[in-house]
Amino acid sequence: MINANSLGILGKFYLNIKESFKSIYQNSNFYDKKISKTFENNFEYKPSPHLLSSIIKYQNKKYKIEDFAIEAIWQNNLSQKDYEKLNNFFWFFSLDLRSSKKTTQTVIKNWISNNSKYQKRSWEFDLTAKRIISWLSNHQLTYEDSGPEYRSNFNHIIQKQTNHLLNEIKNSKEVENKMIGCAAIILTGLSYENEKQYLDNGLNLLKNIIKSSIDNQGFPKSRNIRQLIFYLKYFIIIREWFRESQSLIPEYIDETIYYLGSSYAFIWQNIKQDIFFNGNYSSENKEFDQYLKRFGYTFKNQINELGGYAILKNKKIILAADIGSSPNKIFSNDYQAGALSFEIFSNDKKLVSNAGYYPDRNNKFNKLSRSTALHCALTIEDYSSCNFAKDKNKLFINKGLKVSNKNIVFENNYWKISGTHDGYLIKFGTSYEREIEFYPQNMKFIGYDKLFRKAPNKEIKFDIRFHLDPSSKVMKTQDNKSILIEIDEEGWKFSCDNYDINIDNSLYFGNKNLYKENQNIFISGMNNEKEQIIKWEISKLK
Repeated sequence: MINANSLGILGKFYLNIKESFKSIYQNSNFYDKKISKTFENNFEYKPSPHLLSSIIKYQNKKYKIEDFAIEAIWQNNLSQKDYEKLNNFFWFFSLDLRSSKKTTQTVIKNWISNNSKYQKRSWEFDLTAKRIISWLSNHQLTYEDSGPEYRSNFNHIIQKQTNHLLNEIKNSKEVENKMIGCAAIILTGLSYENEKQYLDNGLNLLKNIIKSSIDNQGFPKSRNIRQLIFYLKYFIIIREWFRESQSLIPEYIDETIYYLGSSYAFIWQNIKQDIFFNGNYSSENKEFDQYLKRFGYTFKNQINELGGYAILKNKKIILAADIGSSPNKIFSNDYQAGALSFEIFSNDKKLVSNAGYYPDRNNKFNKLSRSTALHCALTIEDYSSCNFAKDKNKLFINKGLKVSNKNIVFENNYWKISGTHDGYLIKFGTSYEREIEFYPQNMKFIGYDKLFRKAPNKEIKFDIRFHLDPSSKVMKTQDNKSILIEIDEEGWKFSCDNYDINIDNSLYFGNKNLYKENQNIFISGMNNEKEQIIKWEISKLK
């Protein structure tokens, strides 16, 4: 009999064989000849580099290319991160336009000389796409005042790299990389106006991305907030390329921007706060808002639920909750197991906060930040509500969950968000329901965490955590029944009758690939009943 372990070994063996054949093929003369079929067309539309200011981190100080050691810059002992930065050529955007065009073009000539044939490391999909965008967008340095031979070689290598992208895009597993590759293909099609095949292929690929990755409401199927903003940035850049090149803008691009923009208004512009759900951490969205204003984009959305999130707000308080089911496995590589977790803002300060996200997948903190324990939600026996499995260096959902019975009430004097998830049903035979009420006049939150079990044949341990911003100060009262929270001179009281409440130390990942120590309040207890309700309160001190 063939067991699951044997099938796993066979699967890995098959993938290794497949990768070996692919490597032999791509390094062959046959593949080089295939992607070398280019045309002697002129570089006509020259895109403005400032259109990319939403995705490029410009240096305040501009550099001259002469400041770099030209011969040493391509040395092979670079770290992977530095190698990628060098070979995507996005550093061209930080060059002073008074830099020598001759020297800049010599750098490109040297790159072509060393990399004219496919090489796995320097022709990685995302590096190639970014390199095409950078070389075409920085045409004032990379192309202007050059000789016929250089221009011919430049046009050829741009098209050759684009052919490689067209050949590889179906194999790219990262949705973000597909989007960047698609943008590069479209830009080549616009820049070399007679090459309609690039533009047509790029637009068809863009349609596939919309269909496969974005739901009908304009939210990514991953439910990832950062991915939503990433998509919006690239769709706007593509639209601006069409507009600037005086090409007809496809209607579906405008429509997609409208829906993505509406989602962006809901998740950010309506509240101007970063909510830490599903791969999100502190952003630079205020800079993106300036970009949108500069280019005349305005978005609105007044609904209270979208993309599996509920957001209720008034002038002083924001209550946000994750009430969405986990995404499909293929969209889950940044998903965090925080179903039914919530955050509270008071006067623009986070009173209750999830712990954020650590995006570096090679670091142990990535897995930790994805656990339910790092969210303001319930855990059972220290298990997360979703199981994750590793594929290479990425974690994907192995067993997901479904959220049901959602209910949102938003009235002047009463708010409520509630839902139920089945993440603990298979392992512990337990359904988890959360209901959060807010009474604006009294400035009081009341929560009910409910456990339902059909057959409570043994005791299970549960914990409910409420993570706090690192700047918060907490203190337990003498009667051990309440915990006082101070944030930015505001005082709040957390209380829970009939259950132990304590303060614990934790880690906060609110900033990209950084961590701080913070504290959390937690309720602990045992369950051996068919129905158990844990009631807690957070009220403002007068």
